[in-house]
Amino acid sequence: MKLNYKRTILVGFAFFLISAFWQAYDTIIPLMLTNRFGLDQTWSGVIMSLDNILALFMLPLFGALSDKKNTRFGKRTPFIVIGAIAAIVCFIGLTFADQAQLNKVLDSSTETYWTMTEVRDGKEELILVENREYNSITNNKVAPTYTVRDYASKVYYNKSYDELSSVEQQELKGWYTNTLDADTNYYYDKADNSYTLVRENTELPKGALTTNAYSSLVSDARSQFAKTVTAANWWILLIFIVVLLAVLISMATFRSPAVALMPDVTVKPLRSKGNAIINLMGTAGGILVLLLGMIFNTSAVKNQMMSYTWFVVGVCGIMLAALIVFMLTVKEKRWNAEMLEAQAVLDAEEEIKEKEETAKADEVTVNETAEGGSDMAIDEVATPKKEKLPKDKLVSLILILASVALWFTGYNAITSKYSVYSLNVLNKSYNTTLLIAQAAAVVAYIPVGIIASKIGRKKTILIGVALLTVAFGGAIFISAATPGWIMYILFALAGIAWATINVNSFPMVVELSKGSNVGQYTGYYYTASMAAQVITPILSGALMDAFGSMSVLFPYASIFVAMSFVTMLFVKHGDSRPETPKDKMEMLAGADDD
Repeated sequence: MKLNYKRTILVGFAFFLISAFWQAYDTIIPLMLTNRFGLDQTWSGVIMSLDNILALFMLPLFGALSDKKNTRFGKRTPFIVIGAIAAIVCFIGLTFADQAQLNKVLDSSTETYWTMTEVRDGKEELILVENREYNSITNNKVAPTYTVRDYASKVYYNKSYDELSSVEQQELKGWYTNTLDADTNYYYDKADNSYTLVRENTELPKGALTTNAYSSLVSDARSQFAKTVTAANWWILLIFIVVLLAVLISMATFRSPAVALMPDVTVKPLRSKGNAIINLMGTAGGILVLLLGMIFNTSAVKNQMMSYTWFVVGVCGIMLAALIVFMLTVKEKRWNAEMLEAQAVLDAEEEIKEKEETAKADEVTVNETAEGGSDMAIDEVATPKKEKLPKDKLVSLILILASVALWFTGYNAITSKYSVYSLNVLNKSYNTTLLIAQAAAVVAYIPVGIIASKIGRKKTILIGVALLTVAFGGAIFISAATPGWIMYILFALAGIAWATINVNSFPMVVELSKGSNVGQYTGYYYTASMAAQVITPILSGALMDAFGSMSVLFPYASIFVAMSFVTMLFVKHGDSRPETPKDKMEMLAGADDD
């Protein structure tokens, strides 16, 4: 019996377009919310969590609805086609609201940020921007915010604006409005609270970390200006959120049907292998969007206020192309009928085999009973017991689910905030680092499966959690001045670590179930992971706002992932050494947990 790879790949185009959308969504929507609308990280996190909130009740709902449908195109295809078309139309529609806000923000210039005032407590004041050197724990002796003029003066002259002569003030204004660009950096010495603008021949202390001046001065000021634009034109944000909800609802209507389609057309023994192909198709969709982002240069600091219209059109073009391939090639109803026929044959063969094995067992039992042995085997077959999960196994289940919630809390904070962090703190391409992480994960799936078969799932997961903690912990010390290859190594390590965790965690949960309640335990797993993904964008954003710095992101993620190591360490049940599949492709089957 062999998997029909061609059919599985064609079915996988539905998951391909879903992954393409989410890759674009996770990278550009946070940038739209913070750069165009000037939302703080808390409110940005609230909006970014909407998809997970909707998923909690919409995915089961539309999965159940598709189970009950029986059209001439099949159960799942109508949901996939209608939902995908609606999502594409709404996603493109979202760019109109984004562009309307962008146009109003772009009506300004750096001259505007330099001279702009806003009303605070009934008085007009110069706009305030975040002081990147302030930290409530490690460096609270400096002001948490500065006026644009004061901050620029410190970076350029290492003096406050009021200390400058009129000639110096004019030179500073000229530098800010005309010369300052996305490649300008400065060095801050915390020991004496001094600033050094990095010029061509500037000598810095060995290992000195620098900060991007453009992000600190222009990007932050423009974001503050965007906030005033939003306050004056709140209806644009309202339209944006309404259309965004329409996009998310459209995506939610067909995600479950798309995932369910592969089992509908694949017999049970081949579904693990089929799931591996589906996951590879999803990864391919995400990678293609990241490559498109590199072409459009969406992750450049200088392009923070670029129009995303053509990029989104490109993403929707990828989604539409995948949908057209799906519509023209997938014959759900016929393929499902063929699967049911093949499965009936397999079930019949399995039933005959079970009867033969039962007959042999009965014969042995009867002989043992006749010889004075126990007849408990007969009693157990006749009256199977419905046992609750023993206390020790229940504790293990709770600890595994706690671990799942903790590592998703850490990991999803990065995925939902990294594009903004990368541009504003690191001045590095998020497309490249995310692409490296995905590629590393794909490469790691097969070796991870082999390792789990040798040492067991629990130890393998602990290794993955430790690696992820190291990767996120190492990223704490990355700055704009750090060579890019270091970040690439850390993200490759994170990709490998996440693959290590992902492949083995879900099987540990269902290992504790019985054959009749696998679905129930699957629900436990996804409830834990989805709940974490609802909470963490909001919580991480609130902490960034509370600390007055985005630098809290990687410490936050590291702490939660490290906590999952502790809870996982005390798990006593659910572990196993899975047999190494003859076809290594099956090791990719657990990769869709997120």
